[in-house]
Amino acid sequence: MRSLLAMWVGWRFYLGRQSNGFINFISFASTAGIALGVTVLIVVLSAMNGFEKELEQRLLGVVSHGELIGVNEPIHDWQNIVNDANQIPGIVAAAPFVRMQGLVQKVGGFQGLTVLGIDINNEANVSNIKQFMSEQSWQSLGEQETNNIVLGRGLAKSLDLKVGQTLSLYMPNVNGQSQGKIAAAKSHRFVVSGIFELGGELDMSTAYIPMQHAAKTLNLGDSVSGVRIKVDDVFAAPRLIRDLGYSQQQYVYISDWTRTQGHLYQDIQLVRMVMYLVLALVIAVACFNIVSTLVMAVRDKQSEIAILLTMGMKKASVMLIFVVQGAFNGLLGCAIGAVLGVSISVNLSAIAKGIESILGIQLLSADVYFIDFLPSELNSADVVTVVCLAFIMSVIATLYPAWKASQTLPARALAGR
Repeated sequence: MRSLLAMWVGWRFYLGRQSNGFINFISFASTAGIALGVTVLIVVLSAMNGFEKELEQRLLGVVSHGELIGVNEPIHDWQNIVNDANQIPGIVAAAPFVRMQGLVQKVGGFQGLTVLGIDINNEANVSNIKQFMSEQSWQSLGEQETNNIVLGRGLAKSLDLKVGQTLSLYMPNVNGQSQGKIAAAKSHRFVVSGIFELGGELDMSTAYIPMQHAAKTLNLGDSVSGVRIKVDDVFAAPRLIRDLGYSQQQYVYISDWTRTQGHLYQDIQLVRMVMYLVLALVIAVACFNIVSTLVMAVRDKQSEIAILLTMGMKKASVMLIFVVQGAFNGLLGCAIGAVLGVSISVNLSAIAKGIESILGIQLLSADVYFIDFLPSELNSADVVTVVCLAFIMSVIATLYPAWKASQTLPARALAGR
């Protein structure tokens, strides 16, 4: 009963703060600061979740989890590697590939291009690149004897190429290299049979052709450059790829996504941690305004506190009055921040596109980032964690002013009145 009375008095004090304009302003500032901190923290965490999701589903869905590449010579018995991979628990699938490096000419110079020769029957098991191109484009890669090539939309736009047009890829002369001589680059012509749109760096630097045509271009015969591996748990990829590589008779280079793309994941986690700490401090600063509000409220309510103590109210109940008053500030700020944060996070990608169209700028460039849009993935656990953290900090901020209120001496307070 005494707790209910203290909470009711605290609610009345909270409503009565409007009688003092300055206290009302400080109270508003503390609520707004908490709301802003909660909003920004939820939005930032949602953006980091979005980047992590796109890294795993988009980038790592196309980039192989691991690769075994022949040392100084191509892999001749790639079928045995695929069979060995299928015997290792945790490895989902394996597929051969032929990799070519070359240059394509564009306005202002040349641009490096990685061309992957793939077999669509096996590639579909280790990569979801099929999801980012039309069915017709995908089937064109199954015509093994043709010189079809599927480009990323960014590269096609940069080269001003459309489906049906030809592309020249300049590569070192294989015959000249085999004689130990530096030979002039040889031009290989391809017909653009499709466009894939992944969004990001891969759109500018990667293309796909039929595997048999790639092997013929490099005079590999039935051999391949390497074998791409897909695993069930991406974080287990280094161990699984290493186990598979060590079991081979032929010397192979062992590579996994943590070597080629791991820095992206580490950067995302670092930014998440730093932003969490920074914005938590923003919320803490806002909570200090609650301290200022309650200190002034205690001084303003000295006579009322003295009367309550004279009437027999316990000091703990007096503390609870001001804890409740400050907690209402924190609760209101958390509620407003949560609503705004969730609303912005759900529509963050659309908001970013709107800003880009209005200002005529691109927030994320495909030349720099692995995606060219701002992703968002709202996690309810993040919302709950942020709201609870902000509310707990706001309650902690009330303890000192509430304790000072409980130390009020009734006789001195009433005499001063």
